Amino acid sequence: MKHSRQGAVLALLASLAAMPLSAQSTYDRVDPMIGTGGEGHTFPGAVAPFGMVQFSPDTDTTCVIRECYSHAAGYRYEDPTIQGFSLTHFSGAGHSDLGDFLMMPVSGDNVPLEPGNAGKPGSGYRSRFDHATEVARPGYYAVNLEDRGVQAELTAGTRIGVARYRTTSGAPPMHLVLDLRSSLYNYPGKVLWSSIRLRPDGIVTGCRQTRGWAPDRNLCFAIRFSAPLRGHAFVSTETDVPYKGFQGPGRGSEAVAERAGRALVARFDFGPLDQPLEVTSAISSVDEAGAIANLASEPGNFDAIRAKTMQAWRAALDAVKIDAPAPIAKSVATALYHSLLAPAVASDADGRYRGPDNQVHRAEGYTFRSTFSLWDTFRAEHPLLTLIQPASVSSEMVRSLVASRKDSPDGILPVWQFQGRETWTMIGYHAAPVIADAYLKGIRGFDADAALAAMVASATYAPYGGLGEYMKRGYVPIDHEPEAASKTVEYAYDDWTIARMARAMGRTDIAATFERRAGNWRNSFDARTGFIRARKSDGSFRTPFDPTAINYGSDYTEGNAWQYSWFVPQDQAALVGALGGDAATIAKLDAMFGFDNSKLDYSHAEDIAGLIGQYIHGNEPSHHVAYLYSYAGAPWRTQARLKQIVETQYRPTPDGLSGNDDLGQMSAWLVFTALGFYPVTPGSLEYVIGRPFLNRAVLSLPNGRQLTVIADKLDDRHPYVGKVMLNGIPVTRAYLRHDEIMAGGELRFSMKTTPNTAWATHSKDRPYSASTTR
Repeated sequence: MKHSRQGAVLALLASLAAMPLSAQSTYDRVDPMIGTGGEGHTFPGAVAPFGMVQFSPDTDTTCVIRECYSHAAGYRYEDPTIQGFSLTHFSGAGHSDLGDFLMMPVSGDNVPLEPGNAGKPGSGYRSRFDHATEVARPGYYAVNLEDRGVQAELTAGTRIGVARYRTTSGAPPMHLVLDLRSSLYNYPGKVLWSSIRLRPDGIVTGCRQTRGWAPDRNLCFAIRFSAPLRGHAFVSTETDVPYKGFQGPGRGSEAVAERAGRALVARFDFGPLDQPLEVTSAISSVDEAGAIANLASEPGNFDAIRAKTMQAWRAALDAVKIDAPAPIAKSVATALYHSLLAPAVASDADGRYRGPDNQVHRAEGYTFRSTFSLWDTFRAEHPLLTLIQPASVSSEMVRSLVASRKDSPDGILPVWQFQGRETWTMIGYHAAPVIADAYLKGIRGFDADAALAAMVASATYAPYGGLGEYMKRGYVPIDHEPEAASKTVEYAYDDWTIARMARAMGRTDIAATFERRAGNWRNSFDARTGFIRARKSDGSFRTPFDPTAINYGSDYTEGNAWQYSWFVPQDQAALVGALGGDAATIAKLDAMFGFDNSKLDYSHAEDIAGLIGQYIHGNEPSHHVAYLYSYAGAPWRTQARLKQIVETQYRPTPDGLSGNDDLGQMSAWLVFTALGFYPVTPGSLEYVIGRPFLNRAVLSLPNGRQLTVIADKLDDRHPYVGKVMLNGIPVTRAYLRHDEIMAGGELRFSMKTTPNTAWATHSKDRPYSASTTR
């Protein structure tokens, strides 16, 4: 009888979950303009979910390297002109490259081949534009180019970008400029070599080799036009070439069928057109043949590709259906969208890809993916994908990581990789928690033994980041290796995830080794000051010590002692004990959020943004900190801090992100937090309960079930959680298990005006810590 009643309750909850939220889908709420101003570094252009091509406007690519920080995504909302549209971009990165193969339509008789000056209209092919004419939707972008007399529309498939250009008055001659010199984070000599050729069938192909963030990067393209060419010019603007070789017939002409050099720009002439010009482009990191095959793999005109990509976005975004006031609904929907842009497809339609060894490999039976910003995305973006994407997506990402280790000249997993090439950016071996979290959640389809071997190889590669010293001493010494304090605690967490996966696989020998290493954070904890600090090889802590100091190459990575002293996600209970217990931990957390920064200057540290005291939401080491009150028995204080963070760090405006979105991590934080729970410790199979920011949401889980999250009485007057119910049963602990979420049903929050200081405060009700047992 008990089971029949429970079945009836679950059936009722399932029917309630199936009820429509509103007529507006999540897709319709997305605004790709969010983050294009301020420090968000997102782009507004067209891209498919995890698409290889990110077809987007670049407002200025003429600045040099670090001067271009504000233009890391190519587009800056405050800029008055658009220089052109290129095929590759990062979403929210704090460094940059890409901006490959910039194209600009030009109507009329005058076709400049230089971009010109933004302050001098008509000085080049760039054009003024008005935001009022811009339209940005997932998979679609449009704008009127005022100086060019052209309306430009962009859409994208998985491996292609399609542009549609139409003149806004009359029928003047239509032209297209293709500038192979343009690049993001550019500098003289970045383009090592480039080539372009016009093939007999009218397809234009070429390649470019650049020396940027990923050194010696190769990328090829193939372009097809909807109208026949009436003329063209391939121009080399390189000067002072010491040796030009011998010229064949016609090589002195600009109208040759092919040209190579380090500074190429092309013009394509179509004459007056009575229909819009459609330009379809594909890319390949392998060769021109790969780009041509990718071009052929997604047939259809502009409208067909746009419709197919729109359908893909609707399916992906409706995995989280939202009922909430418009501002927060827009922010969360857009955050979900930004979480689905990377890791991007990197293998061609035939499975070939270029690996870390710069050689060509083939992915058999899966799609190779790249653009792994692992120091950022292991925290929330990858865990989010395990809840809202098919398991095959996470499985392919793990297979790609393991394949990259096999292809790596160093024999280790990626650190920060794009288009298959390693950049060595940031610290840690954070592919390990991504792999372990997926495996522990039951995701399969990859060789677990090979994955574990890759994790161990990465964690024992002595030349990398002071690992030799770390294995010898139990910490990274600052007099031998920069950023030693951060590396010690990040390595210790990664070690714990290796131990978790090894133990689940029955590899007790590996598990025991890495469980011991997971406690190495203690070797950098200074009990006297209560901070994680850098130690020297003689065992002493480095002095002088200022917990607020932020300097590149110092004791910490893009942060200071205030942020990094909380990075013990695998054993927060032990950290609470080391800090002196619950009251002392709560006081230290409050001191962090309440710190007076008025006498501090962080203008030299460009990635430090979104400050609330010494909590820095614009940078990832702080992202779990607001949830740590729950480990000290004060979950209501987590709820209050989350309200403070969401209200000050996210807005549905172009400058609505407080810091770099970092390939979806900033956004994934908001999606989780808005739902009411967060993965403080990926690999623990738990989510810490916070508080919701949506009145109602429905998650369509990859196993076919649904989880409905409801927040009763949610408004500014009811910011605290009174009680939590899961499928009608009270939740008296401060965490949810992964299996509970995947089982689906209903998660209901009852919100209150005042804190419930009795809920989930007992030590047995606190989230996972390695040193405690339940």
